[in-house]
Amino acid sequence: MKKAGLLVLILSILWSCNTKHEIVDRPIVFDKERVELTKEYLAQRYNLEQETPEIVPKMIVLHWTAIPTLQKSFEAFEKPTLPNWRPDIESVSGLNVSSHFLIDQDGTIYRLMPETTMARHVIGLNHCAIGVENVGGTENTPLTKEQLEANIFLVEYLADKYDIEYVIGHYEYTQFEGHPLWLEVDDGYRTTKTDPGTDFMNGVREATKRFNFKPVPSK
Repeated sequence: MKKAGLLVLILSILWSCNTKHEIVDRPIVFDKERVELTKEYLAQRYNLEQETPEIVPKMIVLHWTAIPTLQKSFEAFEKPTLPNWRPDIESVSGLNVSSHFLIDQDGTIYRLMPETTMARHVIGLNHCAIGVENVGGTENTPLTKEQLEANIFLVEYLADKYDIEYVIGHYEYTQFEGHPLWLEVDDGYRTTKTDPGTDFMNGVREATKRFNFKPVPSK
C-alpha cells in the first residue's frame, strides 16, 4: 500500500474513535477600521456593495500558516491592517489577512472571528469561504496528527451548521476560476499555494465523505 493511502487508512481509524474538541474563542481585533476595510474589499475585489461584512458560507478552505508558533501565527492576523500598509496606494487593499479559525500543533482550535464575517484568506472566494489556518507547515514544523483530527472535527461541526458545498485546500483555489462562486475582478491577482498538502486533504476528505461535498472543479 502506498504511504499516502496508508496514512488515510490510519487517520480514518483514528477518527472513528469520536474524538471531541473544544473551540476556544480568541478574537482578533475587528474594530470599525477593519469593518470598513472588509466592506471596501468586498466592493473592490468582488463588486459586492454591502452594509455589513457578512458572508453566507458555502466553502471551507484549509491552510497552514508556515509560522512555527501559535503566538506568532495569531499576531500575523490580529491587527486590522497589513504591515507597512500605505493608504495612498489605492490599488492595494490595506485589509490584513485573517482566518476564522486557528489550530495549534496540539490540536487546540481557536476561533478568531465570527464564522459569518468575511476574512481575507483566499483570493476570489473570501465572500463565501470559512478559513481554517493550521500553525506550522514548514519542514521543521510539519502539521500534526492532532491538527488533522481537529480539522476533521471542525469541518463536521461547520457542515452541520451551514450549507457547506466544498472543502478545499488552499492550493486548489485557482481551480474555481470561471465557477459561479469565483468573483475576483483582477485577472492578474493570483498567488501559488501548496498548503495544507495533499496528504492532509486526503485525510480530511476520507473522514468527512458522508457529507458528500462537491468535488473541486477540473480546469
